[in-house]
Amino acid sequence: MVEKDTKKVGCSFQENIAYLERVLPVKESFDIVRRDMEIGERAATFYFIDGFTKDESMLKIMDSLFSAKAEDMPEDGTTFARRHIPYVEVDLVQSFDEVFRNLLSGATCLFIEGYEVCFVIDCRTYPARSVDEPDKDKSLRGSRDGFVETIVFNTALLRRRIRDANLVMEMTEAGQTSRTDIAICYMKDRVDPELLKNVSSRIEKLQIDDLRMNQQSLAEALFKRKWFNPFPKFKFTERPDTAAACLLEGKIVILVDNSPSAMILPTSIYDMVEEANDYYFPTITRVYLKFSRALITFGTVFLTPVYLLFMQNLEWLPEMFRFTVVQEPVYVPLIFQFLLLELSIDGLRLAAMNTPSMLSTPLSVIAGLVMGEFAVSSGWFNAEIMLGMAFVAVANYTQPNFELGYALKFMRLMLLILTACFNGTGFAVGCVLVVCFLAFNKTLSGRNYLNVKLN
Repeated sequence: MVEKDTKKVGCSFQENIAYLERVLPVKESFDIVRRDMEIGERAATFYFIDGFTKDESMLKIMDSLFSAKAEDMPEDGTTFARRHIPYVEVDLVQSFDEVFRNLLSGATCLFIEGYEVCFVIDCRTYPARSVDEPDKDKSLRGSRDGFVETIVFNTALLRRRIRDANLVMEMTEAGQTSRTDIAICYMKDRVDPELLKNVSSRIEKLQIDDLRMNQQSLAEALFKRKWFNPFPKFKFTERPDTAAACLLEGKIVILVDNSPSAMILPTSIYDMVEEANDYYFPTITRVYLKFSRALITFGTVFLTPVYLLFMQNLEWLPEMFRFTVVQEPVYVPLIFQFLLLELSIDGLRLAAMNTPSMLSTPLSVIAGLVMGEFAVSSGWFNAEIMLGMAFVAVANYTQPNFELGYALKFMRLMLLILTACFNGTGFAVGCVLVVCFLAFNKTLSGRNYLNVKLN
């Protein structure tokens, strides 16, 4: 754990520069640049990170600094910054901890002989991609922009949509080494004060060295999840319009630098199954889409376990559904067919993610048609089992939340195994466990997925 530097900027210019040279790897690291010059016949030194500084802005600032004469140099740094640094974002810091934090995040630091402060000029620029619509979270009628990895751009996308003085964006940081910027966004007149206080205090009290995986590391540090409960504790979105709508509903949005998604609190099962299109369609259409999504989600969890239960107890199957009985000889037990296909579907998904885009379509066709046809004809799988798993594989894509989709998959696997081992009793116990996983999945707000307060 790295402790904060408590040393203050002193009146000795030489001692300040010597301390910086001792702490910073200026000679070893090529991108930490030192620039010595004279300003008003006084020694001065710039420190900045190559690649983060806007050259045009720095040229204008240096022109103004070089024009300062000895008789124009005031006694205090505040007056000097007001007269000779023609830039909007200028701070005067006296702690070396603040100096290192600003410098290593891209700001330019200036030391001038005779002043007991460091002039921090925030003329940085970060490499950033365009704000294109995210691939995973598309909308038919909504806006076509999305969050990027630069936190200032993301806050601007929210501010563009909510032009209200009650929109507050508190900036803090976490990680003793990474010092990752975190923005806590909320509507001051709509947010739950207790939840806001809880979230803010948790972030302030974080004792972690770094946020190496950005938002995921923050989520795990904020709320220690129980490993056996796979349901997610947070909702994430890459769409600024969805985040803005959640803010207007009184929720809290957390943005983390280097992450192109927003974390939304609090969370319930109803929030998890929402998607961007729900905000853009008329009420009756929105209700129908939500109902269809919920029904299909219910089917992905219970279709294959119920089918297995009826195949193990054919006398329970109603006459009108007799056509669903497996017709061909069963060479591999049904439970193993289901489990092998579950694993194969994930294998195909992983293969598609790591396949070059120009080859993904033909390889998917080969995997889906050729391998599926030969798997049935060879006797490994029965056609009815393949049909059921094909429905599950396609229906999973109706679920907008990736983590929730895998949580439902684990519930389905649990139901399949319990049903295969203990028949009807196992299926009933599995259904009770699914309800318990939902009912006792405590989130950061202290409530479960059914929005009931838990102690």
